[in-house]
Amino acid sequence: MRISVMDLQVGDRTGSDVFNWNGLLVVSAHTVLNADDIDKLQLHSVDYVDIMMRQDSPAPDEVKAATGKLQQEPFSQTAAYEEAVGGIKQLFWQMSEQGQLREEQVDQCFAPLANHFEKERDVVSLLLTLNNKDDYTYQHSVQVGMISYYIAKWLGQSEEEAIVAGKAGYLHDIGKSRIDNAILQKPGPLTEEEFEIVKRHAQYGYDMIIGSNLPKPLALAALQHHERLDGSGYPGGLRGNDIYPLARIVSVADVYSAMISNRVYRHKQDLLLVLKELHRLSFEKLDPTVTQVFIRHMIPNFIGKRVLLSSGESGVIIMTHPTDFFKPLVQIGDTFINLSDTPDLDVKEIYM
Repeated sequence: MRISVMDLQVGDRTGSDVFNWNGLLVVSAHTVLNADDIDKLQLHSVDYVDIMMRQDSPAPDEVKAATGKLQQEPFSQTAAYEEAVGGIKQLFWQMSEQGQLREEQVDQCFAPLANHFEKERDVVSLLLTLNNKDDYTYQHSVQVGMISYYIAKWLGQSEEEAIVAGKAGYLHDIGKSRIDNAILQKPGPLTEEEFEIVKRHAQYGYDMIIGSNLPKPLALAALQHHERLDGSGYPGGLRGNDIYPLARIVSVADVYSAMISNRVYRHKQDLLLVLKELHRLSFEKLDPTVTQVFIRHMIPNFIGKRVLLSSGESGVIIMTHPTDFFKPLVQIGDTFINLSDTPDLDVKEIYM
């Protein structure tokens, strides 16, 4: 059923993917719409949407969940994130002390994230809200698990496959439980010798996951998430298709999370600027399909976000450019600035 965006109701379910005028995905098919989704469609100047017949609409609890998003989700999602951080800390400790994990324990620690994935589709808002924490290694593991799940879904994988991707991201750094914290938390760049020690975490992670009789795809993702298509990665210097597909997903999530996070020796970088860097890396080091899908699905979530420009001015992103995703249209008061026409002006920071 094709209806005007102005006639949409909270709880309607989309019948097909919804794209804006320049081909960016705004809302995926079969999404139970909430108020934020409808606002996003209007911000993207979408006029009509295909929805499922309303007699086939979601059950009342789904409608209630969509309607109550603004009041309930920020707390529940943050709580789920914090619980998942506590879970990965527990897994690191157990691996360090006992050298083995149980699959049901991994599932239990990962469950808080898995149970909330569908409730939060604006990944940019989620990262802006949650990306201000300490404990980099643990926060990073949770973020990589979360991003890996979304990438898998955006690639068209099933829910079951996406959950596996999420778990792979969640456990990708488990090998660091064997690395001295003095090195992991060193307040400065690592020496060459220290970096060689840290690089061992990929092999350690593989051995730990295999030794725990966990699924082999999780182990291969841990082993290969630092491999690069041009052979410049580690530990095996693998190239191209020799890198396991799941590891390529986790690699993109790993690089993105690392660059947008605060480290003991480096400040986080802006979410949009890091996407631009990922775009560059997709031509030589990161899987181009995975990276481009990630970028294409992240970009629409920047619409409506506040920005600080390199000029020091603040505004709101109104629209993204059809050919230059990283130079959006920004509104400052009553003035509209097309950054694609101003090469000396860039987005310096995205914030809520």
